[in-house]
Amino acid sequence: MELGLKDKKVFVTGGGRGIGRAIAMEFAKEGAKVAVSSRTELDLTKLVEEMGGGKKGHYAVTADLTKEGAPKKVMKNIWENFGRPDVLINNVGDALGITDPLCPLSDWHKVFRINLEVAIELNNLLIPEMLKKKWGRIVNIASTASMENNGPVTYCAAKAALLAYTRSLGRVYAKDGIVISAMIPGAVIGPKSYWDIALKERSDHAAKYIRERCPLGRFGTPDEISAMVVLLCSQRATFCQGSIVPVDGGQSRHFFNTDF
Repeated sequence: MELGLKDKKVFVTGGGRGIGRAIAMEFAKEGAKVAVSSRTELDLTKLVEEMGGGKKGHYAVTADLTKEGAPKKVMKNIWENFGRPDVLINNVGDALGITDPLCPLSDWHKVFRINLEVAIELNNLLIPEMLKKKWGRIVNIASTASMENNGPVTYCAAKAALLAYTRSLGRVYAKDGIVISAMIPGAVIGPKSYWDIALKERSDHAAKYIRERCPLGRFGTPDEISAMVVLLCSQRATFCQGSIVPVDGGQSRHFFNTDF
């Protein structure tokens, strides 16, 4: 299937590991030029080398996008050294270990900052450029926690807000050649991921989750998510404005026929 992504410029946040890394690799396989950001320089160096390096047009920026002004600085860096991205994957996100539902507003802001505000800032910078070309793709990576009680209250609320934002923004720019959508990954395992650590340190917890929540009897893999993300950014996604796409192996309770 021809996806029409050859030589498109793609920016993936949180691209050093896991789903973000797999997304970057998938775009590179399609012939796109990929810029990635992460807080860990070593992860980015390895990724860019594996994608083919700078000679293939790939680029990396080491940064913590949650810092004040960081999204603008990173985007300026990318524009000057890589070019204007045609595609933006807002993958960076985290629960930050904040589990108290009565935590102070400062903690709420940290969770909303990494899961929602960074995406909004980057979109605000890039959408005007996409409007000039009448073409663009944005995929916001959410979580099953955005649709149900599947994580800390702060994280569920932030990811739910990300979905509402995606649906609304996608409709606004539907006629401008910009397709904005969101992906809802299920429980995915990769090196140093939550479930990778859980399998080693809390094997009973991981086994219970697989038994009760995973119809396939296993966790997902980053590659199973990345393929669908790339499809949403292709020329085949022209009717996906504001689409919310679960790729969770049937894990989400709101898709189950059985009550728990």
